Amino acid sequence: MTKVVVVTGASAGVGRATAKAFGARGDRVALLARGEEGLAAAAEEVRAAGGEALPVPTDVADPEAVEAAAERAERELGPIDVWVNDAMATVFAPFAEIEPEEFRRSTEVTYFGCVWGTKAALRRMVPRDRGVVVQVGSALAFRGIPLQAPYCGAKHAIEGFSESVRTELMHDRSTVRVSMVHLPALNTPQFEIGRTKLPRHPQPVPPIYQPEVAAEAIVWISEHRHRQLYVGAPTLKTVIGNRLAPWLGDLYLARTGYKAQQTEEPVAPDRPDNLFAPVPGDHGTRGRFGKGARTRSIITELSCRLWSWR
Repeated sequence: MTKVVVVTGASAGVGRATAKAFGARGDRVALLARGEEGLAAAAEEVRAAGGEALPVPTDVADPEAVEAAAERAERELGPIDVWVNDAMATVFAPFAEIEPEEFRRSTEVTYFGCVWGTKAALRRMVPRDRGVVVQVGSALAFRGIPLQAPYCGAKHAIEGFSESVRTELMHDRSTVRVSMVHLPALNTPQFEIGRTKLPRHPQPVPPIYQPEVAAEAIVWISEHRHRQLYVGAPTLKTVIGNRLAPWLGDLYLARTGYKAQQTEEPVAPDRPDNLFAPVPGDHGTRGRFGKGARTRSIITELSCRLWSWR
C-alpha cells in the first residue's frame, strides 16, 4: 500500500538514502532540507526509484517553516503516514572552542528540528489515530565522545524527548507510534560540509557503514511496532559497554577519541560549511570514506527477522 512519507535532512546522506528507499516502494515522499540543489537531485532519485517526490525547502530549526511544510505535504500528497526526523548540523571541535551561537545553531537543527517535526506530525496523526514518527538516533545518544559535544548532547536529548512523548501517547491509548533507529558511524557527506575547527579533516570512527544500511532500518521500523532498533554491532557494543563500564569508555575515548576522528589531511582554510547556510551544490548520499565501508549489518538483519517472526 502506497504511503505518504516526510523525510527531513533529505538532500544528502542518510535522509537522502531513506527518501530513495521509500520511493523504491512507490511511496509519495516529501523531502525537507535547506539546500535546493541537493533537494532537486534527491527528488529525481526518488522518482527514478519509482516514487513520487515533493521537494520542500525548509529550515527545520524554524517551527513555523516545519508546520508550513507539513501543510503542503498533506495538501499535495495526502495524509502523512510516516515522518522521519533525520536533519542534523554539528561542529567538530573541542567544547571550549565552540562559540555559543554555533552550539545553539547545532542544537536548534539537530534537537529542536526533531521536536518541531514530531509536533507537526502528531498534530495530524493523533486526530486520525494512525501514523509513525521515526527518530534517527545514534550510538552517541548513549555515549558522548570528544569533539562532538553539540551532536552528542542533541542525540541524548532526542532519546529522552522521544521516551516522554511515547509514554504520553500510550497514556492516551493512541495507536500512533514513536520509534527510534540508532546508527553507527556512516559514510555521509557531513564530514565534508560540517563545520570543523580541527587541524585535520574529520572522519567517522571505523567501522564505517554506508548510509543505505541506515535507510533500510528506518523503512523497516516504520512498518513494525518496534520501540527502537540498533544498527550495526558497534552501536550495540557502545550501548552495552557504556551501561556496564562507563568509566572505561571515558578512559578509552580520552586516549583515542581525538586521533580516531581525524585523517592525516590538513583542513583547508577556506573550507565552507553548512552550519548556518547550505553549502551550494549537490552533495549526494555517500561521502569520501567508502573504501571498506560495510553495505549490510548482519546483527540488524537478524534482529529484524526475529522480530518479524514474533
